[in-house]
Parts: sequence; structure tokens; C-alpha cells
Amino acid sequence: MRSLPRFSAPALLGVAATLLLTGCLGSSGSDSGDQDTNRNADAKKVELTIGSNSIKGGKSSAGATFIEDVLIPKFVAEQKGKGVDVTVKFQGDGSDDEVYKQKLSLDLSNKSGPDLFQIDGIWVGEFAQAGYIKPLTDTVGEASKVDDWDGWKQIPEAVQQLGSYNGKRYGVPGGTDGRVLFFNKKLFQQAGLPADWQPKSWDDVITAGQALKKLSGVTPIQINGGTAMGEATTMQGVLPLLVGAGTTVNTDGKWLGDTPQLRQVLDFYHQIYSTGLGDPVLQREAKGRDKSFAEFAANKVGILLESDYFWRSVVEPKEGVAKMADRDSAVGYALIPASKPGGGVKGQDFVSMSGGGATAINPNTKFPQQAWELMQFWNSAEMVKASLDGAAKITQRSDVNAEVLAGDPMLNFVATKVLPITQFRPGLAEYPKISAALQQATADVIGGKSTDAAAAAYQKAVETAAGSKDKVTSN
Repeated sequence: MRSLPRFSAPALLGVAATLLLTGCLGSSGSDSGDQDTNRNADAKKVELTIGSNSIKGGKSSAGATFIEDVLIPKFVAEQKGKGVDVTVKFQGDGSDDEVYKQKLSLDLSNKSGPDLFQIDGIWVGEFAQAGYIKPLTDTVGEASKVDDWDGWKQIPEAVQQLGSYNGKRYGVPGGTDGRVLFFNKKLFQQAGLPADWQPKSWDDVITAGQALKKLSGVTPIQINGGTAMGEATTMQGVLPLLVGAGTTVNTDGKWLGDTPQLRQVLDFYHQIYSTGLGDPVLQREAKGRDKSFAEFAANKVGILLESDYFWRSVVEPKEGVAKMADRDSAVGYALIPASKPGGGVKGQDFVSMSGGGATAINPNTKFPQQAWELMQFWNSAEMVKASLDGAAKITQRSDVNAEVLAGDPMLNFVATKVLPITQFRPGLAEYPKISAALQQATADVIGGKSTDAAAAAYQKAVETAAGSKDKVTSN
């Protein structure tokens, strides 16, 4: 999700006042701060609310429609069969992500808000640090209640990071994605490269780019860079390369500074954009990413680092924004290699980055046990499959993916090969500023600055964003 500028203190107070006046802070919270996890466990009449930044006919309409028309009625019917009268209300929104985040934060800080709510995975750590959410074991009760849920076995450990912080589960992950190297098989054939290409190092990528460079009118490699592409630069460029260099942007509570791994990534950008393997102008254009999509579809880009969104929504033959009628035969995909075999984070040969959201339980809910039952029901194989409404998308559950992605080799590739090795962005408040600093560092290198100069400027920016040199690693 795109991060927007934070509100000033007066603006926040204004929003808070408005919410209080309009009664939008909800009624499920407990002002007493009672943390008895078994409170109302045997209640036969239960009221729950679900919060989501989605709304029928508007933002994320399909998600809102599923919650209102499928999830809630089925859960109510299931509970009725157990002799429990449950009323579940949906609190939909359609705001910009940051506006919704601030609204939800104000609710939770006042011990109010919906009983269950969906949040972006990169908010989990920030909400946990603020005390807005707590480990599921704290909210629901003893660890066995949470850990014994059979759904965890179907969610890869890497994907569970989406709803986790400091090794504890704060929520259940939702659908996710994965990043790979897409390549144009037609251009590869013209350049004498294999149709089953799978690079094992960054040098292999450069070698393929040099072969593609011999083709007239072709940009060999597109790795998003610069500030114009915003978070796309970070997620489809810097972060996958960093984990390929053996590190993450935040390790043991410290932000990445001017380190050998950062310089290795910036050197890779320099190698691509200073030798004609990439188009530096494209990285500065406001619509540069969209243009790179169109050029790939027009057989003018050879290698592109992107998420599976590119496959299912960009070059999709019928509805894509840059349709490729021959997508299934013309577009290849490969795992992103580490800088060298075994050089990736955790000693991996191949790496990736993923995004997505999670569902959390309000620690102040009056009905923690029933909220946990709804959480499990929501993330059951039946409901996850129903939420897709026939579409082929990567879910958090391996069993559902095995069924719904069987007819799509690319998405199945991501579900089975990418998700087990992927990483996620840190859910910390400073992340957006760190991300912006990474984008600027790539812009500096693409613009002609040396790696030394770009890395030194990045170090200063990160120290400012983190608030202290002690919170930044460098060597």
C-alpha cells in the first residue's frame, strides 16, 4: 500500500474530535482495560464488528462484498447451529490508506474500534509497538488455543511473517504475492538465450543483458529505480537485491546503513544503468513503470523484475493493461538469484519479496473467544476459496493454492517455489522514510553519482529517519 504524508497533530485532533462527535469509535471496546481472555466465553448472544478499508461499489469492492454477502451470513448460520445468536456488522471504509490507518489508530488508542480488522502487513509492527494490537495468545488466551489451529499448517512460515512481529503472531495473514524475473522468450530466442532460463547469480543476469543488448531497439534489463517509481523501486528493486546480497533492510532492530551489501546493490544498479543495459531516462519519468510494462508487451524489454501482478493484471491476454495475446508462450519467469549461489539471506540461492495484509483482533473486544472463532472461520479453506469468487489468485493457504492455481503454471510457480523463500517489509513506523532514502540512493547512482557518494548520502538520511546513529548499522 502506498504511504501518504502523516497528519500533523492539529489534524489528528480534528479527526479524533470528528469521530467522537459522530460516534464512529465503535462500541465493542472495553474502557475498563479488562484483559480477561475468557470474558463472555459462554455468551449465547454475541455482537461482533469487522473493519476493513473496503466498500461495496468502491475501494476493494470484491473484498467488501465477500465479507458482507458470504462470510458474515455463513458464520452467523454456523454459530446458530451451535446455539449461539451472533450478530456481525461490517464497518467498511473507502479512504486513502494512510487516512484509514489514522482513523483506525485513533479508535484503538481509545480502546474502541472493530473487533476484527484488516491491516496492511507493514502496519503490524507499528501497531504492536503502540499497543494497539497484542499477540494473539495474549488476546485469545493460552498458546494452545492459538497454536493448535490447523490452519497454521497450511500457511508457509515465511508468509506468517505478514501477521507477526518479534517472533509472535499478532494476526492471520491474508493473500500475498511474490516477485520473480520475467523475461521475453521471443527476444531471448533472437539473442540465443535459453527458453528455460534460470540465472544463478547477478553475473548471469548481466550476461543475459549483454546478449540482449545486441538486439536493436531493445532495453535488456528493467530493474525499477529512482524516486518517480516510489515504493515500486523499493519492492521491485532494492529489497529483492538486498536479500540477494545476504541482508534485510532491518536486522535485530537496526536499519541498514552504508554497508557492503548496500554498496553491492548500488553497484549492480550502476552496472545496469551506466552501460546501456537499462534505460536511465525511464526511471525518472512519472509514468516510467507503466511505460516499462507497455515496452515489455511490445517486445522492447528483455528482463523485468516484477510481482505476479504483472502476469495476472498487466500482460493478461484479455483484461490486462498491457495485453499480450501470446503471454502464455512468450513470457518466461525465473526465480531471482542471490548475488552468488548461497549468497542470499539465510544462505539462500534464490530470494524474493512479498506483500499483503493480515487480520487482527482488537485486544479490547468484549468477545475474544468468539472473535477468534470468526478469525479461524474467515481463514478456513472454504472461506478463502470462496473469497476468490472463481479468480486465480495466490492465497495464504497452500491447500487452496494447490487447487485454484492448478491451471495457471506461473501463479502455481510463485505459490510453490517463491513463497517458501520470500521476505516481507518490516512493519515499523520509520519504514516509509527508509524506503524513500533507498529510492533516492538508486536515483543518485542512476543519475551518475558514485556508489560512495550515494551510500554516504543514504547513511545520513537513514540516521535522520531512524532518529539516532545507534539505530543504524554501518561498516
